[in-house]
Amino acid sequence: MIEYDMLKKMVAEVEEDVIKAEGGNKAAGTRVRKSMQDIKAQAQEVRVKVLETREQ
Repeated sequence: MIEYDMLKKMVAEVEEDVIKAEGGNKAAGTRVRKSMQDIKAQAQEVRVKVLETREQ
C-alpha cells in the first residue's frame, strides 16, 4: 500500500529532529510538531484506504 509506505518514510525522516528536540533544540521541536501534523494527515489517508479495501 503506497499510503502506508509514505507514512513509514515520513516517520523515519522526522527521527533526527525528534532526537534534537529531546536535547532541547527548540527549532527541531517546531519541525517535529509540523511533521506530526503531516503524519497525522497521512495516517488518516491510510485509514481511508483500508476502509475502501475492506468495502470491496
